Amino acid sequence: MENNLFLDAAFSKATERPPVWMMRQAGRFMPEYWEIKNKYSFLEMCKIPEVAADVTMLPVDLLGIDAAILFSDILVTGEAMGGDLSFTQGVGPKFANPVRTQKDIDALATDVLDKLQYVADAIKVIQQRLNGRIPLIGFAGAPFTVMSYLVEGGSSKDFKLTKLLIHNHPELAHQLLSKIAKVTVDYLNMQIDAGVNALQLFDSWALALSWNDYQEFSHQYNAQIIAGLNRKNIPVISFCKGSSVFAPIMAQAKPDVISVDWNADLLNIKKALPEGIAVQGNLDPHILYADKPVIKAQIHKLFERMRGEKGFIFNLGHGIMPDIPFDHVKYAVDVIKEFKY
Repeated sequence: MENNLFLDAAFSKATERPPVWMMRQAGRFMPEYWEIKNKYSFLEMCKIPEVAADVTMLPVDLLGIDAAILFSDILVTGEAMGGDLSFTQGVGPKFANPVRTQKDIDALATDVLDKLQYVADAIKVIQQRLNGRIPLIGFAGAPFTVMSYLVEGGSSKDFKLTKLLIHNHPELAHQLLSKIAKVTVDYLNMQIDAGVNALQLFDSWALALSWNDYQEFSHQYNAQIIAGLNRKNIPVISFCKGSSVFAPIMAQAKPDVISVDWNADLLNIKKALPEGIAVQGNLDPHILYADKPVIKAQIHKLFERMRGEKGFIFNLGHGIMPDIPFDHVKYAVDVIKEFKY
């Protein structure tokens, strides 16, 4: 690998500067993304390996980041299991056949790798294009988050149906979560076999849960997944909205890196974690709307706070919003790459 900064930081080795990549770095804030999006549906972009590779490479070529992340979606596992998935502009993902009963859960398949082969094919194309320049991150949605989409039938503001399921019918929730966890282990190991250099587990909606419910309905399944990975030399990043609260529990699952939202002081989180767990984050993505001197000052403030710490990967506390100006994102990456400890 020509650029090992990301992998070194993920394994808590010293680096001359923090490596940078950003969640949703290949996305709607890029005009070049829309040139591709206007030719294909979102699922076609995920499922045609050459197109997924084209989108994955956009931030590599245009931003100069230190790690690429596979262009895909956290819900492809739910679709492979039997969910009738569609994406509508302005609405987001929808499952036309929500999962809410024993019969619905029984109908979900778990031996589904053949339906996800397009992801392995995309990884191989991307690695040919990267040609050892920077690492490639693969990913999957965590069971609780995937379950919430399956149960709600799409995005939700209050997760009412999901919470009714876990509270009124916890045995059904655990059956569903167990099925998703099995698929997720198989899927991530397939990505390792296809050639990814790192993995991230996205538990995007964990913040909907109380402390006790997070332990029962999220953490234990994330821990099962991480334990089931063939992760030799493959760092595993654990991300959730709510990591500023749940980081102590997340650490028990033994990820290599915890990705932290912007609600916490990153150094305080790092100091509270066991030795050898790196942190990723945690700039508020809204700062990228601000004037460039503000962006630079905020990045430097974070870097000075983390000075002397091994195991720090720069990222945002969540994904880039679609209307953030591209040149602000590029400027932020340039500021980071010019920084030296």
